[in-house]
Amino acid sequence: MGIRAEHVVWDWNGTLLADNDAVLAAVNRVCADFGHTTAVTLDQWREVFARPVKDCYERLLGRPLSAADWARVDRLYHHEYRSLLHGVGLAHGVPDLLVPLRQTQSLLSMWFHDELVPLVTGFGLHDLFTRVDGLRALDSGGNSKAEHLAAHLDAQRLRPRDVLVVGDVLDDADAARAVGAQVVLVATGTSSRRVLRSAGVPVADSIPEALTHLT
Repeated sequence: MGIRAEHVVWDWNGTLLADNDAVLAAVNRVCADFGHTTAVTLDQWREVFARPVKDCYERLLGRPLSAADWARVDRLYHHEYRSLLHGVGLAHGVPDLLVPLRQTQSLLSMWFHDELVPLVTGFGLHDLFTRVDGLRALDSGGNSKAEHLAAHLDAQRLRPRDVLVVGDVLDDADAARAVGAQVVLVATGTSSRRVLRSAGVPVADSIPEALTHLT
Protein backbone atom coordinates (compact mmCIF):
# COMPACT_ATOMS: atom_id res chain seq x y z
CA MET A 1 0.00 0.00 0.00
CA GLY A 2 1.36 3.43 -0.95
CA ILE A 3 1.76 6.38 1.38
CA ARG A 4 -0.63 9.30 0.92
CA ALA A 5 0.93 12.61 1.90
CA GLU A 6 0.42 16.24 0.95
CA HIS A 7 3.90 17.32 1.97
CA VAL A 8 7.37 15.74 2.14
CA VAL A 9 9.96 16.77 4.73
CA TRP A 10 13.43 15.82 3.53
CA ASP A 11 16.47 15.23 5.68
CA TRP A 12 19.71 16.68 4.27
CA ASN A 13 22.93 14.92 5.34
CA GLY A 14 23.04 11.37 4.03
CA THR A 15 19.65 11.74 2.36
CA LEU A 16 19.70 14.51 -0.26
CA LEU A 17 23.40 15.23 0.30
CA ALA A 18 25.72 12.31 -0.50
CA ASP A 19 28.28 13.10 2.18
CA ASN A 20 29.30 9.65 3.44
CA ASP A 21 32.96 10.08 2.44
CA ALA A 22 33.22 13.40 4.28
CA VAL A 23 31.46 11.99 7.35
CA LEU A 24 33.73 8.95 7.49
CA ALA A 25 36.87 11.05 7.06
CA ALA A 26 35.73 13.30 9.91
CA VAL A 27 34.95 10.32 12.15
CA ASN A 28 38.38 8.87 11.48
CA ARG A 29 40.01 12.23 12.19
CA VAL A 30 38.37 12.19 15.61
CA CYS A 31 39.26 8.57 16.31
CA ALA A 32 42.89 9.05 15.31
CA ASP A 33 43.19 12.05 17.60
CA PHE A 34 41.92 9.91 20.47
CA GLY A 35 44.46 7.18 19.74
CA HIS A 36 42.26 4.77 17.78
CA THR A 37 44.81 3.09 15.52
CA THR A 38 42.49 1.20 13.13
CA ALA A 39 40.53 3.08 10.48
CA VAL A 40 36.76 2.93 10.92
CA THR A 41 34.97 1.68 7.81
CA LEU A 42 31.63 2.99 6.58
CA ASP A 43 30.00 -0.34 7.42
CA GLN A 44 31.30 -0.11 11.00
CA TRP A 45 30.07 3.46 11.42
CA ARG A 46 26.66 2.54 10.00
CA GLU A 47 26.33 -0.23 12.57
CA VAL A 48 27.14 1.95 15.58
CA PHE A 49 25.54 5.25 14.57
CA ALA A 50 22.68 6.44 16.76
CA ARG A 51 21.67 9.45 18.80
CA PRO A 52 22.98 10.74 21.07
CA VAL A 53 26.10 10.71 18.89
CA LYS A 54 28.36 10.85 21.94
CA ASP A 55 27.42 7.22 22.66
CA CYS A 56 28.69 6.15 19.21
CA TYR A 57 32.15 7.53 19.89
CA GLU A 58 32.24 5.96 23.33
CA ARG A 59 31.52 2.57 21.75
CA LEU A 60 34.13 3.10 19.03
CA LEU A 61 36.79 4.35 21.42
CA GLY A 62 35.93 1.94 24.23
CA ARG A 63 35.92 4.64 26.88
CA PRO A 64 33.61 7.25 28.40
CA LEU A 65 33.93 10.81 27.15
CA SER A 66 34.00 13.75 29.53
CA ALA A 67 32.41 17.10 28.66
CA ALA A 68 35.86 18.32 27.60
CA ASP A 69 36.38 15.21 25.45
CA TRP A 70 33.02 15.73 23.74
CA ALA A 71 33.83 19.37 23.02
CA ARG A 72 37.08 18.17 21.43
CA VAL A 73 35.22 15.55 19.37
CA ASP A 74 32.75 18.18 18.19
CA ARG A 75 35.51 20.61 17.22
CA LEU A 76 37.61 18.02 15.38
CA TYR A 77 34.68 16.47 13.54
CA HIS A 78 33.21 19.71 12.27
CA HIS A 79 36.57 21.15 11.24
CA GLU A 80 37.36 18.07 9.14
CA TYR A 81 33.84 17.78 7.71
CA ARG A 82 33.71 21.44 6.67
CA SER A 83 37.09 21.13 4.95
CA LEU A 84 35.67 18.39 2.71
CA LEU A 85 32.25 19.86 1.89
CA HIS A 86 33.50 21.38 -1.38
CA GLY A 87 33.84 17.85 -2.82
CA VAL A 88 30.41 16.61 -1.76
CA GLY A 89 27.57 16.10 -4.26
CA LEU A 90 23.87 15.34 -4.29
CA ALA A 91 22.24 11.92 -3.99
CA HIS A 92 21.13 10.02 -7.09
CA GLY A 93 17.87 11.45 -8.40
CA VAL A 94 18.40 14.90 -6.87
CA PRO A 95 17.31 17.45 -7.96
CA ASP A 96 15.38 16.01 -10.93
CA LEU A 97 12.93 13.92 -8.91
CA LEU A 98 12.26 16.79 -6.50
CA VAL A 99 11.20 19.27 -9.19
CA PRO A 100 7.65 17.83 -9.59
CA LEU A 101 7.20 18.19 -5.81
CA ARG A 102 8.08 21.90 -5.84
CA GLN A 103 6.30 23.83 -3.08
CA THR A 104 4.92 20.63 -1.51
CA GLN A 105 8.19 19.79 0.25
CA SER A 106 10.54 21.27 2.79
CA LEU A 107 13.97 20.56 4.25
CA LEU A 108 14.84 19.93 7.88
CA SER A 109 18.44 19.29 8.83
CA MET A 110 20.47 18.88 12.00
CA TRP A 111 23.25 20.84 10.29
CA PHE A 112 23.75 24.47 11.29
CA HIS A 113 21.17 26.78 9.73
CA ASP A 114 23.54 29.59 8.78
CA GLU A 115 25.69 27.10 6.86
CA LEU A 116 22.85 24.98 5.52
CA VAL A 117 21.00 27.73 3.64
CA PRO A 118 24.00 28.85 1.52
CA LEU A 119 24.85 25.21 0.81
CA VAL A 120 21.32 24.35 -0.34
CA THR A 121 21.19 27.58 -2.36
CA GLY A 122 24.56 26.81 -3.94
CA PHE A 123 23.17 23.52 -5.24
CA GLY A 124 20.23 25.43 -6.78
CA LEU A 125 17.68 23.69 -4.55
CA HIS A 126 16.36 26.43 -2.29
CA ASP A 127 13.39 27.39 -4.47
CA LEU A 128 12.14 23.79 -4.46
CA PHE A 129 11.27 24.00 -0.76
CA THR A 130 8.59 25.87 1.15
CA ARG A 131 10.96 26.10 4.11
CA VAL A 132 14.57 25.22 4.94
CA ASP A 133 15.46 24.74 8.60
CA GLY A 134 18.72 23.81 10.27
CA LEU A 135 19.99 24.11 13.82
CA ARG A 136 19.72 27.66 15.08
CA ALA A 137 20.67 27.04 18.71
CA LEU A 138 24.21 26.46 19.94
CA ASP A 139 23.79 22.71 19.62
CA SER A 140 26.18 20.25 18.00
CA GLY A 141 23.27 18.29 16.54
CA GLY A 142 23.91 15.25 18.67
CA ASN A 143 20.43 15.06 20.18
CA SER A 144 16.94 14.12 18.98
CA LYS A 145 15.29 15.64 15.91
CA ALA A 146 11.71 15.34 17.23
CA GLU A 147 11.51 18.84 18.74
CA HIS A 148 12.89 20.37 15.57
CA LEU A 149 10.42 18.47 13.40
CA ALA A 150 7.47 19.60 15.52
CA ALA A 151 8.55 23.24 15.22
CA HIS A 152 9.19 22.84 11.47
CA LEU A 153 5.65 21.55 10.88
CA ASP A 154 4.07 24.14 13.18
CA ALA A 155 5.80 26.96 11.33
CA GLN A 156 4.15 25.77 8.10
CA ARG A 157 0.79 24.93 9.69
CA LEU A 158 1.09 21.37 8.46
CA ARG A 159 -0.88 18.50 9.95
CA PRO A 160 1.58 15.73 10.82
CA ARG A 161 -0.70 13.01 9.44
CA ASP A 162 -0.45 14.67 6.02
CA VAL A 163 3.36 14.66 6.07
CA LEU A 164 5.94 12.12 4.89
CA VAL A 165 9.42 12.37 6.42
CA VAL A 166 12.30 10.94 4.37
CA GLY A 167 15.59 10.42 6.21
CA ASP A 168 18.55 8.10 6.60
CA VAL A 169 18.73 7.31 10.32
CA LEU A 170 16.51 5.87 13.04
CA ASP A 171 16.17 9.30 14.61
CA ASP A 172 14.17 10.39 11.55
CA ALA A 173 11.70 7.58 12.20
CA ASP A 174 11.59 8.36 15.92
CA ALA A 175 10.95 12.04 15.21
CA ALA A 176 8.18 11.24 12.71
CA ARG A 177 6.50 8.90 15.17
CA ALA A 178 6.76 11.46 17.97
CA VAL A 179 4.77 14.03 16.00
CA GLY A 180 2.47 11.59 14.19
CA ALA A 181 3.95 11.86 10.68
CA GLN A 182 4.65 9.08 8.19
CA VAL A 183 8.20 8.04 7.28
CA VAL A 184 10.35 6.28 4.70
CA LEU A 185 14.01 5.65 5.48
CA VAL A 186 16.77 5.48 2.87
CA ALA A 187 19.84 3.27 3.35
CA THR A 188 22.10 5.84 1.71
CA GLY A 189 23.63 7.54 4.72
CA THR A 190 25.01 6.68 8.14
CA SER A 191 22.76 3.71 8.95
CA SER A 192 22.69 0.28 7.34
CA ARG A 193 19.55 -1.31 5.91
CA ARG A 194 19.66 -3.85 8.76
CA VAL A 195 19.61 -1.08 11.36
CA LEU A 196 16.90 0.88 9.56
CA ARG A 197 14.62 -2.14 9.21
CA SER A 198 14.48 -2.39 13.00
CA ALA A 199 12.27 0.73 12.93
CA GLY A 200 9.47 -1.25 11.27
CA VAL A 201 8.93 1.34 8.53
CA PRO A 202 9.53 1.22 4.75
CA VAL A 203 13.23 1.25 3.83
CA ALA A 204 14.51 2.17 0.36
CA ASP A 205 17.96 2.00 -1.18
CA SER A 206 17.74 5.34 -2.99
CA ILE A 207 15.73 8.54 -3.36
CA PRO A 208 14.03 7.21 -6.53
CA GLU A 209 12.96 4.07 -4.66
CA ALA A 210 11.78 6.10 -1.64
CA LEU A 211 9.48 8.13 -3.86
CA THR A 212 7.82 5.00 -5.22
CA HIS A 213 6.16 4.69 -1.80
CA LEU A 214 4.40 8.03 -2.31
CA THR A 215 0.99 7.89 -4.02
